[in-house]
Amino acid sequence: MPNVTAPGKTVACKAGANLRRVLLDNDIALYNGNANLINCRGIGSCGTCAVLIDGEVSAPNWKDRGRRSLPPHNPERPLRLACQTRVLGDITVTKYDQFWGQGQTVQW
Repeated sequence: MPNVTAPGKTVACKAGANLRRVLLDNDIALYNGNANLINCRGIGSCGTCAVLIDGEVSAPNWKDRGRRSLPPHNPERPLRLACQTRVLGDITVTKYDQFWGQGQTVQW
């Protein structure tokens, strides 16, 4: 079972688990500010669940690549949408500031 490490917390999940669900199910605050209320609930259209991931995850799908190619995201930045990402091995997740998580300051 892969381990997901985020804000000083490590949780185990099944291989292939959806990263957004793993974080939310373990009370890890994935969204910044009002994005907690105003988000697409995992369909990949809003981009508010963008995170930096270190470790083995699924390749970016078309929804992930497409949303991150639009402002305020930058496709050159190595962020991923948690809602479109499957955990394949041990990972560490970092969340940045600003509404869509597109900032430069680490939130957690």
